[in-house]
Amino acid sequence: MVTMDSSAEAIVQGLDDAQLAAATALHGPVRIIAGAGAGKTRTVTRRIAYACATGAWDPSRTLAVTFSVKASAEMRARLGSLGVSGEVSASTFHSAALQQLHEVWPDICEAPFPHLIREPVRSVDWCLRRVMNTDQFADAQSRAVLAEINWTKVSLIAPSDYPRVCSATHRQPPAGLEPERFVDVIEEYEREKTARGEIDFDDILLLACHILDDFEEEAARIRSGIGWLTVDEYQDVSPLQHRLLSLWLNGNREVCVVGDPAQTIYSFAGASSYDLLGFADEFAPLSADIDLGVDYRSTPQVVSCANRVLAAAENREDYLRLTAVRSGGPRVSKTTYDDDEQEAQGVALRIARMIAQGANPADFAVLTRINAQHRLVCRALDGQGLRYRVRRDSGWQHSALYDEGQSKQDALQALGIGAPGVTLSTIHAAKGLEFRHVFVIGCSEGLLPFGSPGPGEPLEEERRLMYVGVTRAEDTLHLSYARRKDPSSAMLRTPSRFL
Repeated sequence: MVTMDSSAEAIVQGLDDAQLAAATALHGPVRIIAGAGAGKTRTVTRRIAYACATGAWDPSRTLAVTFSVKASAEMRARLGSLGVSGEVSASTFHSAALQQLHEVWPDICEAPFPHLIREPVRSVDWCLRRVMNTDQFADAQSRAVLAEINWTKVSLIAPSDYPRVCSATHRQPPAGLEPERFVDVIEEYEREKTARGEIDFDDILLLACHILDDFEEEAARIRSGIGWLTVDEYQDVSPLQHRLLSLWLNGNREVCVVGDPAQTIYSFAGASSYDLLGFADEFAPLSADIDLGVDYRSTPQVVSCANRVLAAAENREDYLRLTAVRSGGPRVSKTTYDDDEQEAQGVALRIARMIAQGANPADFAVLTRINAQHRLVCRALDGQGLRYRVRRDSGWQHSALYDEGQSKQDALQALGIGAPGVTLSTIHAAKGLEFRHVFVIGCSEGLLPFGSPGPGEPLEEERRLMYVGVTRAEDTLHLSYARRKDPSSAMLRTPSRFL
């Protein structure tokens, strides 16, 4: 039984019933399914602060992990505002593992700690050309090969097993390589890194797992610092991250996971909601299993649109149905344009008119399925004299040690230099963000869903992506598509099935 003093009680004031139940469930395995706009970060940080304030947890042995530097910084800021000392560690999986490696490395190895490879694409390109004995590889192919190497690591697939996995799943290696030749590239890449004393991004987690597996004293030292573990965005954990989490815990049941299966949008990079959905079986019996399905962010019209997107999902029972608490709001607009350029110009004009009526440029976001859609939008925004900032896909998790999504303009605005502008972003890069006014463009078959997949997981991933795009909107949501790519195109597009 936790004793609640007045200061601890103040921490949980203002939470709704479900949030309060989550924030005061302090012991044993806890799962929180938090829908979009349901106050997830608010609930999790108050849970941590409340546990520390009541003395139920030792702040110095409390670890919260999430998936981006920005998310971990926000968590630390909120904990600070709640009076929690800096002893609580809030970081990414990779940052936490890297710190642990630095702490124990001198005791297990006389060699200096390897440095993080700065340009893995260049290294992969060199290895690819050497193995294949040709220079006929484009930069995009090298990036695709690197992404596939990363996928094998986070999926815990050994190079020797890669051809078997490809055969069983009909997976095609990138750059036209046969599976066996791709293995040669992987092995050359690993040799090259070892010779240079380098590790890559996912090697951090693999090394941490290796130490926790094989070095008993150092593993005990690492685990002694993790008495209570909170994992945010648990729907995005990869098999490698799940392995690390299991090794951190090593039977410790003081773990809370938070996530939303409907926001699993990184399956292409090894992420899976399997562990979130299976948490109740893996850690049975749970101390608490709580759903946060009240959306405080969006208007009823936006929430209704989001629910409709998921309504036809094959696994609809896995997803929360959101409930709006806000009242009023305009209808969701749906606009058809003749071609892509007209769509970009029409959206830019609409934004310019709203800004002229007093709206803040920083409250607008234009969301796309792919980076290639940005060019025309940038030109249209320029034509209206509007400032903007671009967030591009930079690969899943690559903001775990630094925020690649941050542009130079964004950095200047941290410094208080320059005025904020309209955000132009892929939906993937906008995950976790929210804006008063959102324009989702390219809502046609082939773009969203990309490639017009048939029934199955690829289609469901696209459905979840649309849901994430829709739920970024607070006040207004504008959906549009263009009938043609350009005036000369003979191929007519059809509206997205998600509309």
